[in-house]
Amino acid sequence: MTKLRHQMTQDLKLAGLSPATQAAYLRSIAALAKHFGRSPAQLGQTELRAWVEHLTQDRQLSAGRLSQHFAAVKFLFRKTLGRPELVAFLSWPKAPPRLPLVLSPAQIQVLLDALRKPVYRMLFITIYATGLRINEACNLETRDIDAEQGVIHVRHGKGDKERMVTLRPQLYTLLRMYWKLVRPPGPYLFASRRTNPITPRSARRALRRAVAESHLQDRVTPHVLRHSFATHLLEDGTNLRVIQLLLGHSSIESTARYLQVSTGMIAKARCPLDLLPRPH
Repeated sequence: MTKLRHQMTQDLKLAGLSPATQAAYLRSIAALAKHFGRSPAQLGQTELRAWVEHLTQDRQLSAGRLSQHFAAVKFLFRKTLGRPELVAFLSWPKAPPRLPLVLSPAQIQVLLDALRKPVYRMLFITIYATGLRINEACNLETRDIDAEQGVIHVRHGKGDKERMVTLRPQLYTLLRMYWKLVRPPGPYLFASRRTNPITPRSARRALRRAVAESHLQDRVTPHVLRHSFATHLLEDGTNLRVIQLLLGHSSIESTARYLQVSTGMIAKARCPLDLLPRPH
């Protein structure tokens, strides 16, 4: 199993997958090996079908978790072991459509005020102001802030893609105030004495405490600030294509779902009743 893990790790790196995805895939394959008590290289389609049944029936995993396990198994047998026929039966589970949670500007303000440590407060202000993912924000470096051009260079995007996001004057002013107050050790913008940069795990922990203190919904995560960023821009009249580029979505369909949660745009939509003559 050690040799197989080493081979798969090399293949994951060559495929350009993010470190977080690599770690998740390796954990899935380790769980598969532990379940059968032998190397996955010795398994056949019968065992793999039994593994799928265990995940779906016994553990009753969500569609998202199932997709992660399936992706790991498909990668192992297609890429590392070169036996794609063994996983040809796998299909991606469909999750029931769920609208993204969006906070109001007032709720955002309450949440940000509840973040006591300047490093975490500024991190989540940046996420809300730019729509960055938590990993992207944690890995921002001082060189990524381009005040002259009015942009932030995202070098560690999903799938290792790079992009630019907007740096508005208000955000730049807050970042300068934060820098003078905290003086984080370089090169990262958000760092602590223990970790440089701060980890997404510690940031999520800080946000959970702020959410509890603010008496907001338990579903509030760093990604909710990203959802709120996109929805508030849409309600302010920003073009959907521009929002797609800012978020780093490869498909416009991923961005279009914010049309469904934009209460401002929905409320402004005309009602057919308005077209009728006024009743007596």
